[in-house]
Amino acid sequence: MADTKTKPVDKMSFEEALAELEVIVRQLEAGDVELEKSIAIYERGAALKAHCDARLKSAELKVEQIVQGTNGPTTEPAVFD
Repeated sequence: MADTKTKPVDKMSFEEALAELEVIVRQLEAGDVELEKSIAIYERGAALKAHCDARLKSAELKVEQIVQGTNGPTTEPAVFD
């Protein structure tokens, strides 16, 4: 598997981006990272979060488009609880 830390964020799958984001969060929470590296990984984390948000929104829109109604496929808002 390619090193996701060097892979462009826009080329990552949702799962790859989320996994790397989880690693970044753990590193930042541990506080064992130097300040400059913390800033760099925080910026990457922000990009990963935005990418994940966009992928989730896209998936939500696809789900809305395939919701089945009584008269066949309809477009209805998806409800996620």
